[in-house]
Amino acid sequence: MANLLNYDIYDVELTSVKDNTELRKLLIETASKSIIVIEDIDCSLNLTGQRKKKEEEKEESKDDPLLMKGKESKVTLSGLLNFIDGLWSTCGEERLIVFTTNHVEKLDPALIRRGRMDKHIELSYCCFEAFKVLAKNYLDIDSHNLFPSIERLLGETNMTPADVAENLMPKAITDDPETACLEDLIQAIETAKEEAMVKAEKEAKEKEEEEERLKEKEAKEKEEAAGEVK
Repeated sequence: MANLLNYDIYDVELTSVKDNTELRKLLIETASKSIIVIEDIDCSLNLTGQRKKKEEEKEESKDDPLLMKGKESKVTLSGLLNFIDGLWSTCGEERLIVFTTNHVEKLDPALIRRGRMDKHIELSYCCFEAFKVLAKNYLDIDSHNLFPSIERLLGETNMTPADVAENLMPKAITDDPETACLEDLIQAIETAKEEAMVKAEKEAKEKEEEEERLKEKEAKEKEEAAGEVK
């Protein structure tokens, strides 16, 4: 995005910002025509909108270094909202603010509502169209006789673009690196497919066992209740 628009780019680490005042100063110092990026915002601060007891937060902080790090910052949800579209956000022009998260459902609704975050983009698993873009970028090919097999496998298996790209990088010098990389990718997708099937079978078996235990427990409780009535 920055290359396309010829904008400056700023990477903001919220846990290193002391308070709302310092966050506001950072905003003022950023140039117009820039992109401000806050990565993994769900891990940066407690912005879930949920109220937890102090004892619970203290216990969680001991187990999670990210939460302990976040406690050092006094940036609040209100301060962040003002940073995005408050009065001080008008001190410059043509700024884009980008948040990334793996758990959008954990964020406070006030932070992600329409009008504040104008565009929500889900970077999901790799589809065949995305694969063709990666194949063009990494191998400089638009078509190959292995493309139909890859299209079929990607339709059956979930694989991230990063995993696909990793297999499109030549790992050895060969006469036909394109075919070698595509064959590696096919093998990786087939392996992922097998692992997913094993995992699904295991989860189904565990669910069946859990349901069986619940049925046995209910039957036992009914027997005990019937014995008490007699």
